[in-house]
Amino acid sequence: MRKLPLGRTGILVSELCLGTMTWGNQNTEAQGHAQIDMALDHGVNFLDTAEMYPTQPVRAETIGRTEEIVGSWLARTGRRDDVVIATKITGAGSPHVRGGAPITGQAVRAAAEASLRRLQTDVIDLYQLHWPNRGSYNFRKHWFFDPTTQDRAATADHMQDVLAELQRLVTEGKIRHFGVSNESTWGTAEWLRLSEANGWPRVQSVQNEYSLLCRLWDTDLAELCHHENVTLLAFSPLAAGLLSGKYAGDVTPDQSRRAFTPDLGGRITPQVFPAVAAYLGVAARNGLDPCQMALAFCTSRPNMIPIIGATTPEQLKTNLGAAGMVLSAEVLDDIAEVRRNHPMPF
Repeated sequence: MRKLPLGRTGILVSELCLGTMTWGNQNTEAQGHAQIDMALDHGVNFLDTAEMYPTQPVRAETIGRTEEIVGSWLARTGRRDDVVIATKITGAGSPHVRGGAPITGQAVRAAAEASLRRLQTDVIDLYQLHWPNRGSYNFRKHWFFDPTTQDRAATADHMQDVLAELQRLVTEGKIRHFGVSNESTWGTAEWLRLSEANGWPRVQSVQNEYSLLCRLWDTDLAELCHHENVTLLAFSPLAAGLLSGKYAGDVTPDQSRRAFTPDLGGRITPQVFPAVAAYLGVAARNGLDPCQMALAFCTSRPNMIPIIGATTPEQLKTNLGAAGMVLSAEVLDDIAEVRRNHPMPF
């Protein structure tokens, strides 16, 4: 499996990142361990988790369980040096984590140290802010996003408070690098500006949603990522399973993500199934597995690493099969035509 640079960290990570958010809810500890083993056998060395995981749904009694499962795998195998671990501090407004309190420097320290304990490791390779305090246009909020409610001075004070604490954690050897998630172009640029002005940790990655059905990254944020060597960690590259075709015909298989979240986080719209059908048609005409085609499209983009997730070994094996795939010019042309015919289906 290809290894790619993670921002300007000097760390090389696999072209696919293993996501973990189902472990501890839809998947057991043993199943989570088996997924790590399978992924590493295929060349993956990059794991992404978060303090609030598992999801579907997020519950107070399971907060942190996914990190604990990663930690028990590390303790059992002793393979800490074989993996790059990314985790996140939960943003403001999640009632199950710190009562929904916003991210502060103090919260970053407490959350990072708690994650270290659950992960049973001395250092976190990439520590991310799950979403910004000031709000975000991700998760379908772009339809009504209003930045005029933001306070620039308060945002700058917050960013400096967090960056200064991140620097202390780096100095103490508790984290190596810093990333953001569900962040905008302006927000990422501000984090970069302040970090460079003060010699604090710089943004190395942005973890935002990206798939054939969700391409908000492709303009201004792609430009920033290119010029600043910031890696996009693309979550939901299969659009929560829509691009696999398993929901085609508006069905809901038992134990699927849609069984827990009927609207798939706002992705189920009148426009989405015609768009999915069109992409499934591209895959069928070209003899491609639709999941692998969708992931290979992501890996064809510059500065992008898709985060794959699965609830069964079969799903994970299929997704891992996208490593090294190169889509033909004809397939890419077909994909471009579908996008023009089905723009922003959710």
